[in-house]
Amino acid sequence: MSNIELSGSPVYLTEKSANSPSGLVGDFVLKFWGVRGLIATPDGNTSRYGGNTACVEMRVGGKNLIFDGGTGLRILGKTWQHLQQPLEAHLFFTNSQSNRIQGFPFFSPAFIPENCFHIYGAAASNGASIKQSLCDQMLQPHFPYPLQVMQSELQFKNITPNSEVKIDDILIKTALINQTQRSIGYRVSWQDYSVAYVTDLSYRAEQIERDDIIQIIQGVDLLIANATYTPPTSHDHDCADSLWQASVEIAQTANVRQLVISHHHPDDHDDFLDKVQTEVKSAFPKALLACEGLVLSVA
Repeated sequence: MSNIELSGSPVYLTEKSANSPSGLVGDFVLKFWGVRGLIATPDGNTSRYGGNTACVEMRVGGKNLIFDGGTGLRILGKTWQHLQQPLEAHLFFTNSQSNRIQGFPFFSPAFIPENCFHIYGAAASNGASIKQSLCDQMLQPHFPYPLQVMQSELQFKNITPNSEVKIDDILIKTALINQTQRSIGYRVSWQDYSVAYVTDLSYRAEQIERDDIIQIIQGVDLLIANATYTPPTSHDHDCADSLWQASVEIAQTANVRQLVISHHHPDDHDDFLDKVQTEVKSAFPKALLACEGLVLSVA
């Protein structure tokens, strides 16, 4: 294991340097391209952790997987422009809120005819499919060009909670983790390794949601979760422990090996997140807060 230094606090997780065109080298490795929730936050006080909204890239068993398409997806797409065509990837959305899909219209590889993207998502709270949600945000007056200008092959696949997706020898399980937002959590398993992407935890989660969450994250090598927070009008920086407690408690309950907290609140500046990371590590030593560009290897 290597020692990752982040804001002066050592965190013991396996890391591999980004030295390939896509930034990922290994059999099961991931990279964070966007770590913000709600809205992108380009600010001098967020430069160390990053201001782009949610996007995580995974390279698993030779396959390209992407989780969420926030503004970080645009940055990821720019790095893929230099890769040899054609490209194929699987893009999984947790929900259809703007901070999860707003980078998709700017994902440049989707405009290249030779490429192919498999797009997965569950129905939104209004019943809209993931295809409809992505189409709607690219209609006038919201966006100048419709989704049809994307010349790559787009294969839309509707998924439901408690279902499975198989991509060769990769198994992806789903669960409903937030009833209000209709948010899906994912467990990615390959050989003996597993990662859970569960970024809509609520401090008011019903017991049935909590049971589903524990089931999908039980014993994973790495859990990517969010710090719960109150609505933007009442976000309280004086209650740092309440932000991460739910993630740590559920990670401990499910015997998770390592924890990464992402989806940071827009008002959480770098110095505040440093403080949160120190407190999180005191309760869960193998944990850290995600920052843009962070690369972690699972296998």
